[in-house]
Amino acid sequence: MKKSPIRVAVTGAAGNIGYALLFRIASGAMFGPDQPVALNLVEIEPGLAPLKGVAMELDDCAFPLLTEIVQTADLSVGFKDCDWALLVGSVPRKQGMERADLLGINGKVFVGQGKAINDNAKSTCRVVVVGNPCNTNCLIAMKSAPDIPDEQFFAMTRLDENRAKTQLAQKAGVPVSEISELCIWGNHSPTMFPDFFNTKIGRSKATDVITDDAWLKNTFVPDVGTRGAAIIAARGASSAASAANAVVDTVRDLCTPSRGDFHSVCVLSSGEYGTPAGIITSLPIKVDAVGKWRVVEGISLTDYAKEKIAASNAELLEERKVAFGQLGLTI
Repeated sequence: MKKSPIRVAVTGAAGNIGYALLFRIASGAMFGPDQPVALNLVEIEPGLAPLKGVAMELDDCAFPLLTEIVQTADLSVGFKDCDWALLVGSVPRKQGMERADLLGINGKVFVGQGKAINDNAKSTCRVVVVGNPCNTNCLIAMKSAPDIPDEQFFAMTRLDENRAKTQLAQKAGVPVSEISELCIWGNHSPTMFPDFFNTKIGRSKATDVITDDAWLKNTFVPDVGTRGAAIIAARGASSAASAANAVVDTVRDLCTPSRGDFHSVCVLSSGEYGTPAGIITSLPIKVDAVGKWRVVEGISLTDYAKEKIAASNAELLEERKVAFGQLGLTI
């Protein structure tokens, strides 16, 4: 029997990440080669004209799995009956803009999107926030959607995990497939911590393969945290294809029971590993069944790692304080 389509809402659908993402979803890369999908493409009013062109290109690909394309600037239409909401669009930080300004501007956007998801999406809808600052934007959207369970909200650090795996693989001279059990902890910002202590290269500890402690702490850690800025400097634009690829990885793995390895996802903390409860922070996640995930237990953290993770989570606490204060939300 043919499967019913999964309805996916994508905000910022005509933007660079959205453009790179939509064709991956429609081709079956996200949900599998036999799963039909319907796309709700959401843009602001000025983006509707280029969005039409994106939809035309999707049509021209003749994807067998793509059953419907909805184009809209109306959030109630955009999130109607969706199974997944991929919140890609956000206002970028501009010259002269403080981080607090960005939190306030984007906070209002994600309040509106959270309310629209609450009122129009399926109760089982799962939300992945990509638009930055994604951790706090995710928390804002979650607080604005009280009827959607908290465990259905995620923010993305998979791009950071992928970046970290590649850098370790290149340093060790091995294929990236040899890198496993690498968790990104904390905020999707330069304060994030890529945990090289617990990472494995093949069957060995990464620190047994890469013995250059100075490189790991002084080059690897900051390079992962600032990779996005380095890409902007190199190509004059922010990461798009790699970010879209990480969205695909995130959703695919949340839909697939884990086999061995875990992955980094930002979820609502309940105090795991000493993290402050009530923030959206990156933790190691395993999926036991579709819709059932858990934080991996028993990972040993060094004092260095604990210090890095605490600093990143302190930044998240400050972001929450600033954003919630501006928006009148209660913690």
